[in-house]
Amino acid sequence: MKKEKYDFIIIGAGIIGCMISRYLSKYKLNILLMDKESDIGTGASSRNSAIIHSGHDPIPGSLKSILNIRGNTLWENIANDLSISFKRTGSYVIAISDEEHEVVKKLYERAILNGVPRIEVLKKDEILYREPKVNPEVKSALYTPTTGVIDPFEAVIASCENAITNGVNLSLNTEFYEFIINGKKINGISTNKGDIYCRYVVNCTGLYSDLVMHKVNIKPEFKVRPTRGEYFIFDSAKVTLNTVLYPTPTEKGKGTLVSTTTHGNVMVGPNADVIDDKEDSATTKEGLEKITLNAKKLVPSLDIKDVIAQFAGIRAKGNEGYKDFIIEIPSEIQGLINLGAIDSPGLASAPAIAEKVIDLLKANNEQLIEKKEWNPKRKSKPCFKKLSHLERMELVKKNPNYGKVICRCEEVTEGEILEAIHSLIPAKTYDAIKRRTWMGTGRCQGAFDYHRVIEILSRELNISEIEVTKKGRDSKFIFKKTKE
Repeated sequence: MKKEKYDFIIIGAGIIGCMISRYLSKYKLNILLMDKESDIGTGASSRNSAIIHSGHDPIPGSLKSILNIRGNTLWENIANDLSISFKRTGSYVIAISDEEHEVVKKLYERAILNGVPRIEVLKKDEILYREPKVNPEVKSALYTPTTGVIDPFEAVIASCENAITNGVNLSLNTEFYEFIINGKKINGISTNKGDIYCRYVVNCTGLYSDLVMHKVNIKPEFKVRPTRGEYFIFDSAKVTLNTVLYPTPTEKGKGTLVSTTTHGNVMVGPNADVIDDKEDSATTKEGLEKITLNAKKLVPSLDIKDVIAQFAGIRAKGNEGYKDFIIEIPSEIQGLINLGAIDSPGLASAPAIAEKVIDLLKANNEQLIEKKEWNPKRKSKPCFKKLSHLERMELVKKNPNYGKVICRCEEVTEGEILEAIHSLIPAKTYDAIKRRTWMGTGRCQGAFDYHRVIEILSRELNISEIEVTKKGRDSKFIFKKTKE
């Protein structure tokens, strides 16, 4: 990490922090993006529904509504620029009962107020014609064609790589401790790597955003309510779907979804359990039973025997009085850009949130000078699974490592793994490689590739196999040699 004064320090390298860093990289600024973990996007950004929502659900006039609609329109061009997977699948909010049909009609009116384009309320016959797997007791559905699905981690890594190529500095394993303050002006931060000075700090810490802002007495009444959502992933060879199915929403949220993904799997979830521990992403028997029951109300043919994985993510919901996004430059202290309560639709809104931050800076008389050399493009690495037979042959001729399949289920090669390890943001753990290549996410869930990947990481990072970890910190695969 460079020992110099930065214009901006962005704390938190999830999708919001990475997207803000990309947008700020358009200007002649010295920027540091930091995260306390060993890789970027390891929190809510890699554990969510992976949906670019249409904007039909937020309260009209709220930041969530405005930024969701704007973000939905921005993602398609951004996905093209960054070479990431994005597909407009459309979505259906399903009403099973007469009472739910009334909710759908009200949701249609809300969607109109929010400016969601080309929406329709469909009757039973039309829904079943389009999506035969839907519960045959369906009464009606709100159809929103602009809903899309995306690979959230691919979005994180691509936006961060693009920011780095445009001059942003990245520091991982860097933990925020305190603000350095002179009077009512923030001059920097203290971290586990020492003091770092800057003109602005951007609070993108998600679940910890309340603790960060409270250090300078901003919104002391605001509290993050960690809300755990559990998910199932189905075997793509057993279950397929081409769209996103929502239940009718309640006060607790959008409910348990049944959705396709960019990788072809069907995903169901989440539930919404408020918990005390911000790091408790364990799945529970009760939670998974609940989402199974809810999912089968939408698609009765789902069979739990076809599930290949389960996981949980934690959303940074705000407490009572903070149901909308917090995005502000507080007047109480200079040098802070404060974000909080960025839960759903945070992923869909991410580029619009970054735009909002730029607008706030301009309104605060910050002189932002654009770079003529700014490059919005980022080229993706080869994905062996998606290539034609001829393209595979040509790739293997150039690099024989692409002819060595390490992950059988997802057809991930040693060439792809090496690209991830030696990339702009190096993958130094098993999970870091997994997020970049989709290795270990198929039917066997890594059973056939673990030992090979441990060998590769050991060789390429020049460390012993005992030092290789699943996700950094205390997550070793091997503790000692059996012969010792």
